[in-house]
Amino acid sequence: MTHPYRLGFAVKILGAGGLATSDMRRWQSGPHLSRSLELLGPAFDHLERIDVRMFRLSSGTIPYGTHPDLPDLHYRRQLDACADQLAALGDRARSLGLRLSTHPGQYTVINSADPDLVARASADLEMDTALLDALGQGPEAAVVVHVGGLYGDRPSALDRWARAYERLSDRARARLALENDDGPFGVTDVLELHRRTGVRIAYDHHHHRTSPESVEVPPAEALRAAYATWPADVRPKVHLSSPRLDLEISERRPAGTRRVERVPVTPRLTPHADFVAPWDLVDLLRAAPGPLDVMLEAKAKDLAVAHARAALARLFPEVAAAEERTRT
Repeated sequence: MTHPYRLGFAVKILGAGGLATSDMRRWQSGPHLSRSLELLGPAFDHLERIDVRMFRLSSGTIPYGTHPDLPDLHYRRQLDACADQLAALGDRARSLGLRLSTHPGQYTVINSADPDLVARASADLEMDTALLDALGQGPEAAVVVHVGGLYGDRPSALDRWARAYERLSDRARARLALENDDGPFGVTDVLELHRRTGVRIAYDHHHHRTSPESVEVPPAEALRAAYATWPADVRPKVHLSSPRLDLEISERRPAGTRRVERVPVTPRLTPHADFVAPWDLVDLLRAAPGPLDVMLEAKAKDLAVAHARAALARLFPEVAAAEERTRT
């Protein structure tokens, strides 16, 4: 049996000739949330056309919103200036049944040993929380983060994360979801932090499969454990990608020569492929203990969703039929 599910993708729209979803101009050019919201209108129209009800907003939706040297662009100012736009776009998202999320970047590290870095990272989480709140999103809208740095001491790194989490606002803690990574902090670590703090776990299937601990904690078991961290009235969210397995060619010049050698480089397992292998998606969906929302972290973005749907319809029609769609 395959439980109901929805597919989504992150940030960039490659179909329809490509659509921008945030104002990426440099600060000198006067970027603003108002422009991002203007861009998201057509983006949401495209999501409706392709029947996608799950989308990750860019971490730059509020440009420079936490930059310490640009107080005029502080996120509170931008949110206040765009209150009417935000309300209208939020109404549109709700009418579409669109689940939004954010995923701050690699520098948003709340378990750093540097208090200034923790303060800046925490501000990023508060900003994304305020954005999702202003859009009127329900509790399913998550701000997804990683644990951060190991700093040579796992217990201390986990302790610092838990302490920083407790210092966040109630609203930010309610939005946060913690993701296992393909580096030092796997499913066991994030589940430990859930036990200590109650944070929800956004299970990343590819990260877990490429982790050594997947031998001791099989993916289906890891998925069930992460699934159980979500409230009963909120559908769990997971990430899925397939490994990029292309052969690459590197050029190098041997020391003391002018000769250029072309050397084949075998792939690492961690980088994400352009598309998702349908068998990976089916394995994940069949292992799910209940309804699920699946963020495809594939480089081809909306094209990857279309490809996955077509592949499932051809190879696994019973699984394809379980996707919740709003169009007939």
